[in-house]
Amino acid sequence: MAEELPEPQCLIVADADVLIRNALAEYLRHCGYKVFEAATSDEVVIALEEGALRIDALLADAELPGQYNAFELRIWVRDHYPEVDVVLAGNIDSAAKAAGHLCDEGPHLQRPYDPESVAAHIKRLLAATRRQRL
Repeated sequence: MAEELPEPQCLIVADADVLIRNALAEYLRHCGYKVFEAATSDEVVIALEEGALRIDALLADAELPGQYNAFELRIWVRDHYPEVDVVLAGNIDSAAKAAGHLCDEGPHLQRPYDPESVAAHIKRLLAATRRQRL
C-alpha cells in the first residue's frame, strides 16, 4: 500500500510589484508550497473568505495597497483566521511610519532579502507553529 503524502502547505504571497510577487511565488512553489498570489489586501481578504484553500501563512509586503494597509491586514487576519501566520516583508519601519502604526509584534523580513531567506523564514515559522499546535 502506498504511503499517503502530506498535503503541501499553502501560502499567499501579497505584493503589488508583480516581478517581486512572481519571483517569490515561483521560488516557494519550487520549495513545495502551494502559492496563491495577491496584489492588494482586498485580494487577500477575498482569498481567505472564499475558503477554497486552507492557508497556512501570508507573506505580505509592508506597503501593500488596498482597503487595509499591511499592519491592519495582519490584525484582521489574526482576528478572523488565527491559524494563519502572517509575515510582513519590506521596509517595515518606513511603512509603519507612513501608515501611522508602530511596527507591531510579529514576524517580519526587512528588505533587502532573497527568495532563499524568505523560504527559510517561512519554513521555521510554520515548523514552530506546528509544534505549538501539537
